[in-house]
Amino acid sequence: MESLSYYKEGIRKGDRVILSRAITLVESKNAVHQKMAEELLDSILPDTGKSIRLGITGVPGVGKSTFIDSFGSYLTDVKSKKIAVLSIDPSSSRSRGSILGDKTRMDRLSRNKNAYVRPSPAGTQLGGVAHKTRESMLLCEAAGYEIIIVETVGVGQSETSVRDMVDFFLLLMLAGGGDELQGIKRGIMEMADMVLINKVDGDNEKAGKQAKSAYQNALHLFPANTNNWVVPVETVSAIKEVGLDSAWQQIDRYNDQQRKTGWLNAMRSQQYLTWFHEALRQKLEGDFYQQTKVQANIKEVEQKIADGSLSVRGAVQLLTS
Repeated sequence: MESLSYYKEGIRKGDRVILSRAITLVESKNAVHQKMAEELLDSILPDTGKSIRLGITGVPGVGKSTFIDSFGSYLTDVKSKKIAVLSIDPSSSRSRGSILGDKTRMDRLSRNKNAYVRPSPAGTQLGGVAHKTRESMLLCEAAGYEIIIVETVGVGQSETSVRDMVDFFLLLMLAGGGDELQGIKRGIMEMADMVLINKVDGDNEKAGKQAKSAYQNALHLFPANTNNWVVPVETVSAIKEVGLDSAWQQIDRYNDQQRKTGWLNAMRSQQYLTWFHEALRQKLEGDFYQQTKVQANIKEVEQKIADGSLSVRGAVQLLTS
């Protein structure tokens, strides 16, 4: 196994091969690898925290990967930024679900020397996908990436995890179906720092303007944000690359405003505490299932619960006492 200095020096030089190996290290379940990963993460902490952390989600078919490819290319080519894209996929850990397809659809970014695209592992094991994504994000920051994009698969459970690790949460939506406000939970809307309506081009421009007005009206019904940010609604065409500059201006304005007020630092501190408690629960849960008593009796207890001869409360008491 490579030395700690190998990873530290490589990451600080922005070596993408070593960065990939470091992320693989933190994803490993091997005890020796985990120990090395802990030391590595502690050592690079002073080099983290300087990026803009951007979460992107959207309804199925919204064109998330195409948008990230276009937007990321805009950031690297026009704004001269270094960006990293970390994808979250809660599907099968064997097939990796849609990650490989997403990566191939980000064709320009995958070949861009100032961009780094990395899929996160599916989260069925202890430690979970969100846990590893946070660690990967820190490694990317230490490698000099100025904007970290965390991509979710779609509207679902992973959104809450992403909201708890990013600075700015972008919700991509579609227009043209006549029911723009249907099929999207209020909770997702309330988490958004910007609503961006994609595929607004050609015959869809009129529908895009109508959707923008509908979302603006809906957002006014929500309670005001505690950080005094008024959630904007913008339109974009990822394929035509129209509206990318306006979207970036909103993100940049948000970042500048929240840094000046101190809100960003306060939010990140709370996110680190959330991460700590999640990691602690995962560690305790893992240690519990490794106990000899639990491993010897868990199947029998599960059978008794299934056949109704033992209550759930009684089963928990039996295994934890």
